[in-house]
Amino acid sequence: MSTKDMLIENLVFKGINFNKNKIGKGTYEDCTFVNCVFNGSDVSGIIFVSCLFDQCDLSLMNTSGTAFREVKFKGCKMLGIHFEECNLFLLAMYFNNCQMNLSSFYKLKLKKTIFRNCSLQEVDFAEADLTSAIFDNCDLSGAMFERTVLEKADLSTAYNYTLDPETNRIKKAKFSQAGLGGLLGKYDILIER
Repeated sequence: MSTKDMLIENLVFKGINFNKNKIGKGTYEDCTFVNCVFNGSDVSGIIFVSCLFDQCDLSLMNTSGTAFREVKFKGCKMLGIHFEECNLFLLAMYFNNCQMNLSSFYKLKLKKTIFRNCSLQEVDFAEADLTSAIFDNCDLSGAMFERTVLEKADLSTAYNYTLDPETNRIKKAKFSQAGLGGLLGKYDILIER
């Protein structure tokens, strides 16, 4: 079995700095990474299946060809990650309490993805398919929505977003009354509460 075919199952990795100890190539299934540092690491070509990243620093990680299949990120720092470079086969990720500023999901299919209590400032969602996605209590300040599919998405508790209903598909999406300014901003109108 080559290192590329290596299968690592049901292991817990705690407090490991993967900048110093490079992560081995292969498939990681049902593994948990706790307080690990991947900042700037190369995880290209690695397959993560049903894994949990808890309180990890994944900022600027190289995700070229990386597979995230049913992967959960909890309390992670994930600044500047280019998720559009990932392996798209069975791509499914869930985010809870993560800092994801300056990351990019350009053109990705992220149907039903859940973003809960996340900072998504200046994140690129251009041309992404976010059908039925949930943005629960997320800061979307400066996030880019351009030709983005947000049909049936729930942004009712999201805040600081600006998106143009004429250049994005928002049929049956949920917004709060407080978020109307983010939908109507280009019209330079005043909304009184």
